[in-house]
Amino acid sequence: MLCCAARPSFAQGYPSRPVHIVVPFPPGGGTDILARVIGQWLAERLGQPFVVENRPGAGANIGTHAVVRAPSDGYTLLLAASVNAVNATLYKKLPFDFIRDIAPVAAMIRLPNVMVVPQDLPVRDIPEFIAYAKARPGKVNFASAGTGTVQHLAGELFKMMAGIDMTHIPYKGTAPALQDLLAGQVQVLFANSASSMKFVTSGKLRALGVTSAGRVPSLDGVPSISEFLRGFEATLFYGLGAPRNTPPEIIETLNGEIDSGLAEPRIRGQLADLDGIVLGGSPADFAKLIEGEVAKWGKVIERANIRIE
Repeated sequence: MLCCAARPSFAQGYPSRPVHIVVPFPPGGGTDILARVIGQWLAERLGQPFVVENRPGAGANIGTHAVVRAPSDGYTLLLAASVNAVNATLYKKLPFDFIRDIAPVAAMIRLPNVMVVPQDLPVRDIPEFIAYAKARPGKVNFASAGTGTVQHLAGELFKMMAGIDMTHIPYKGTAPALQDLLAGQVQVLFANSASSMKFVTSGKLRALGVTSAGRVPSLDGVPSISEFLRGFEATLFYGLGAPRNTPPEIIETLNGEIDSGLAEPRIRGQLADLDGIVLGGSPADFAKLIEGEVAKWGKVIERANIRIE
């Protein structure tokens, strides 16, 4: 009885000092923006600073491991992402198990990529691209920001579902991949909208489809790839996680405040600027999303025999 009576008081006293949100990526990108937007909201609502701490390296594994090893007291949180779900299969020897060691707090946003091709490639839509690739097995090159990225896996998933043979060309980031796409050295890239749509608007690239399950309002006129390949989806998700065994009262407190923020017009407007699809929901909903992504990308990785040691 004493134990049960103490649990609410622990949650009510949270947070009593600054909370750190570990972002396992370099500063300056969309992940930073997302972490700072939600961190500022939580600070306003809960009365303590939520400090964004960038811990990049090893494909997000360094920052994730730091959170896994942190005390389960709600004062160290993780900006969890698709890369964590991918890494669960991509890396054979990790010092943690993402599903076991990180407790889902709240899903926040999905970000679609855009399938773009050079303007002079003689295809106008997804069916024409598939026909073009089938007529040239192994001769169509698709670029990515690196082996094991969601861009890479989106291309592999597209190959499998379309029944085509394309050659993967990995780059060290999206910028050099886009440069070679514009030069015609590669024929297709599944790029984020922020980096690619300016070239679509200027007429240098053609957008064939978005990788989300449905169309994205901010990308007017661009169909979803799933309209042609039923069930296709290759988006990046972001949410908040905590070390396992974090008290459920703290997780519920954070989840409730994040869900309130995602319903706030000001916050939704900031996330819309990222071309994001707002999620929300319970910790259990986020757990289900993570488990589904781990399973889906695990199958793609195994079938394509992708490995990073």
